[in-house]
Amino acid sequence: MRVVGIGAGHPDQVTVEAVSAMRAARFALVARKSDDDPLVEARRALVARHAPDLPIVTVRDPERDRRKASTATRDGYERVVADWHDARAEAFEAELLARDGDAVFLTWGDPAFYDSTIRIVERILARGRVTFAWDVLPGISALQLLAARHRIVLHEVGQPILVTTERRLADAVAGGADNVLVMLTSGVALDGLDDWYLWWGADLGTPHERLVAGRVGDVRDDVEAARTDVKARAGWVMDVFLLRRTAPAAS
Repeated sequence: MRVVGIGAGHPDQVTVEAVSAMRAARFALVARKSDDDPLVEARRALVARHAPDLPIVTVRDPERDRRKASTATRDGYERVVADWHDARAEAFEAELLARDGDAVFLTWGDPAFYDSTIRIVERILARGRVTFAWDVLPGISALQLLAARHRIVLHEVGQPILVTTERRLADAVAGGADNVLVMLTSGVALDGLDDWYLWWGADLGTPHERLVAGRVGDVRDDVEAARTDVKARAGWVMDVFLLRRTAPAAS
């Protein structure tokens, strides 16, 4: 069993190690959020490029409780996510029990950044019905691709960088962070940050990729328009952005 990072979307950005793992596997496991989930089709295209004989098994992703009453507090949110992970582990376990041979979990970007696949595998093993050796193969993350597309270093000389979620962005700013990478967005929450500087990207590595950069107060509308356009053309939006408190040095 291998958890395989497959990059942010472009088939050329899959590592040689990942390709070897896909070609050696008996089948691939992919979560499906709907009957016509465009992210499943994107994975099919990637597999067709690198491992055309690899069967893809789609697993219907259990619904997560998104009610504000359930997720308003940190404890509530963590309980909801834990319940969702348990439900996902049960769904994936059923497919593993029904099939023989090594599987690969195809994970967007890199499995280390705000992805649940490793936790799901740990839960499957803890349930005790399936036993297997497993490892993790890294992939090119959206964070790396964002920096490459904008031709920037993600932090200033000798300075730290904080990676967080949209939900925790306000805490990062209030805590004094100067370089903040934001993932897991449902929009781009930039209120009160007009004088910060932004490097934003959506659906990186795909034909629908869009980029915006500049002072937040100057490019806020551009980001919203680009995000709407990507969603209309691709059917999905995965965006990530860097916020910096000070103006970028002239290149």
